[in-house]
Amino acid sequence: MSQLTIYRHDNPAQHTFDSHDPVLITQQLSHIGVRFERWQASHNITDDMNQEDIIEAYQTDIARLKAAQGYQTVDVISLAKGNPNAAQLREKFLFEHTHSEDEVRFFVKGQGLFCLHVHEQVFQVLCQQGDLISVPKNTPHWFDMGSDPEFSAIRLFDNQEGWVATSTESEIAKRFPLID
Repeated sequence: MSQLTIYRHDNPAQHTFDSHDPVLITQQLSHIGVRFERWQASHNITDDMNQEDIIEAYQTDIARLKAAQGYQTVDVISLAKGNPNAAQLREKFLFEHTHSEDEVRFFVKGQGLFCLHVHEQVFQVLCQQGDLISVPKNTPHWFDMGSDPEFSAIRLFDNQEGWVATSTESEIAKRFPLID
């Protein structure tokens, strides 16, 4: 179940808001310019499906997003439980960074935790299968996939390079709760 927990950026021990209600999550995130929607993950994603299979399964949704927002490229990030490179991959995203474009993810399997650092608050968004999140460009954030991740997310980009992160050099991500 999707969840939003909000903390003051200087107090990771106490949250100021916590909800599983998708309407309240959407409302809270819209105040900081983040798009959050619950969609039907209408295709069963299996471990034997590759990136092309997943993109084909969701081609209608992808085409609609590309047309509406001008995204140029799409890919899929997937990890299966027991991946021997999970710890290394987790570290790749587990630092506060920004992007020069919106970060758009549609979770078609599993879950991941987006942590957004905005207006002296940290918004932790647990995204589950069926969640679409769009983090506005230049928003400081980090992502936690967990210690034994299992997820597939469609990623859309408005540049040809794909995922390019710029570190904020902050240590804030080390102070807040992780997904597990």
